[in-house]
Amino acid sequence: MASPVLLAFLFLLLFLGLMLFFSARVNSGQKPSLRRIQAYEAIKDFAGRAVEAGRALHLSLGTGSMADITTADSLAGLYTLDYLADQSAVTGIHPIVSMADPTVMLMAQNTVRSAYSNDKAKAAEAYRDIRWIAPQPAAYAAGVMNLLSTDDVETNIMIGKFGDEYLLMGETAARQGTAHVGGASDPNTLPFIYATAQETLLGEEIYAGGAYLQKRPVHIASLLAQDTMRWIVGIVILAGVVATSLGIING
Repeated sequence: MASPVLLAFLFLLLFLGLMLFFSARVNSGQKPSLRRIQAYEAIKDFAGRAVEAGRALHLSLGTGSMADITTADSLAGLYTLDYLADQSAVTGIHPIVSMADPTVMLMAQNTVRSAYSNDKAKAAEAYRDIRWIAPQPAAYAAGVMNLLSTDDVETNIMIGKFGDEYLLMGETAARQGTAHVGGASDPNTLPFIYATAQETLLGEEIYAGGAYLQKRPVHIASLLAQDTMRWIVGIVILAGVVATSLGIING
């Protein structure tokens, strides 16, 4: 029987092969249609509404870091910022961005700098609305609650790593009547998102921002490769169960 390490290596090679295959297809112009995720459509719509109303859009990148197991969740929020920063470079209305970790703040600044690469003055203005509030989740939540209550916020988007503090911020947004999109991967946080957000990104959906918002070929290829791997793993598991039931494979 093959060792677990060998099987993992084979699956990794298969995934890389699928990535290369789908990347080649997407780059050749064969872009498949992705399943509709309403929250990403809402982000585009709410961002436009904030511009039309001349009011602020707040993006919370959560309490995660760029140096631990929460990195993936923080990157998910940064992909959304990438889209919003590109839009703000066109409209001139930049988002208010908050976070609890300074490493995420540095990444947010770099994202904004890339969007405003041709206009350093506007980049400096956008920098002022990138706010590192506090490292403790409760203190960060208090800062965001104050921001939502005192700033003229039209849209509130929260994508990243959140815990119980999400409910405090989400409830404040709901009480203010703010258009609200929430997303997290922590199962313990999902009930709070359901209770307060108009549109939700649940679990792995938060990692699809690059494909849905920016339409980047590498992100689209990654989604297609992951979906294909799910089918392959599911078929292998089902085949194993059937083979074991029939006595072909000894349990």
